[in-house]
Amino acid sequence: MSKPIITVSELRKIYRVGSEHVVALDNVNFSVESGQVVCIVGTSGSGKSTLLNQLAGLEKPTRGSVTIGKRNISRMSEQSLAKFRQKYIGFVFQSYNLMQYMTCLENVALPLSFRGVDKDRREKAARKILSEVGLLNRMRHKPNQMSGGQQQRVGIARAFVANPKIIFADEPTGNLDTRTTIEVMNMMVRLCREHNQTMILVTHDMEIAQYADRIITIVDGNIVNDISNESIANIPLVKEGEQKHDETD
Repeated sequence: MSKPIITVSELRKIYRVGSEHVVALDNVNFSVESGQVVCIVGTSGSGKSTLLNQLAGLEKPTRGSVTIGKRNISRMSEQSLAKFRQKYIGFVFQSYNLMQYMTCLENVALPLSFRGVDKDRREKAARKILSEVGLLNRMRHKPNQMSGGQQQRVGIARAFVANPKIIFADEPTGNLDTRTTIEVMNMMVRLCREHNQTMILVTHDMEIAQYADRIITIVDGNIVNDISNESIANIPLVKEGEQKHDETD
């Protein structure tokens, strides 16, 4: 077995709400292997979003640690974390979080601009990943000219464009209809498989969880179940030279 890409040790997070102390995470322990698609599932208030924030270094723990590779991100400064996320992490959001004044191409290329990649190289990379998600002929469109499903595919392309080691996806299909949800989930799993990337997916929906290789259930800040799963992702094989066509939504 390969060395875990993520290791969570004795992770505890307590929030102060007025005079009360709320335990959001209670001594959570687990590890994730490189290339796994892992779903953290739980109801509202279960602690799943807090756990995602800890894994991505968006919040500091009260106690314990999150290690990615050899780096204990729980002890890193905000400046170091920002650089670390730019290099190793991609995010897919429920609400897309696209820049409305930018084109599809510009939105996708944005993470590379933060890295200082020159315009020609970042646009070439953006066009390549847009082709992979079937949106090359929409690259000059702005978000308000696209459907919800198309916008989320732009968000996915943006998350993958810099080839990060880990993708964090927070309720990525929450605003999508059933057909588009299936397309988006299959797409994200396919991209992870093709590029050997790890994905941590957070959802309240057990149907979405079925796309993962592993399902971790969290209740009241505690992991109550951690099982392997046969992913239902349908990943078609694309023959060499075969073109990926845009799918209208």
